[in-house]
Amino acid sequence: MNYWIFLLVSLGACSLGFYAYIWFISVGYGLAISALGVSMAIGFHATMGLPEWIACALLFIYGLRLGGYLLYREIKSASYRRVLNPELERSKRMPFIAKLGLWISCGFLYTLMTIPIYFRLNNGAESDVMLWIGMGVMLFGILLESMADLQKNRAKKKNSHRFVDTGLFRIVRCPNYLGELFLWLGVLLTGTTALQGVWQWVLAILGFLMIVWIMFSGARRLEIRQDRNYGEDPEYQAYVKSVPILIPFIPLYSVKKYKFLVA
Repeated sequence: MNYWIFLLVSLGACSLGFYAYIWFISVGYGLAISALGVSMAIGFHATMGLPEWIACALLFIYGLRLGGYLLYREIKSASYRRVLNPELERSKRMPFIAKLGLWISCGFLYTLMTIPIYFRLNNGAESDVMLWIGMGVMLFGILLESMADLQKNRAKKKNSHRFVDTGLFRIVRCPNYLGELFLWLGVLLTGTTALQGVWQWVLAILGFLMIVWIMFSGARRLEIRQDRNYGEDPEYQAYVKSVPILIPFIPLYSVKKYKFLVA
């Protein structure tokens, strides 16, 4: 399958952002990853073995779960709608050329994130141990992120005005973002024995580094928002001083001072 078809699939799937630009990086993101998984399965079906089908299925499942979760939250969560409504208003005022640039950037980024699997299939690489290891890491990331979202929803139903510090949130303050990092690390690992040439390595590593930057940027925004909401709570102050923000066992407790993470 030609890369340009791959890119067009990504652009088409994330075009929901023209309704509200935040959808380029939320619902449209999940839909794009699912669509890319499906497009690879269709485009390379004649040469795929069972492991490759599983890899594409994991992308499809991940994107469908994430996109569905985000859409459900936007429809059902009154508190999230209060956050989203200003974004919708800003979207109406956002110049079309700015939306166009964001759309193209996101569509390209999503292909970079999934490109290790695309290159493996396009290069006709045989299934190997590293492919299975990468898929194992992907599955772990999906389960970790899903569990974190479920635990957060349950905690917020019990007390919507308190920060979440139970379950996985005792280990890191952003376990859902940590799940994302594991997922995309797994995707990168699936391609390590199949990538050919400098440019394939550059593009694959670039895609992973971009999602790492995006996850830390998201953690920074969340930290700033939570400081604003809970900053005067002594329990919250004790929590943020003792639980790492994103990486377990690494004493990095705050990233809000790092301006290079502004997205």
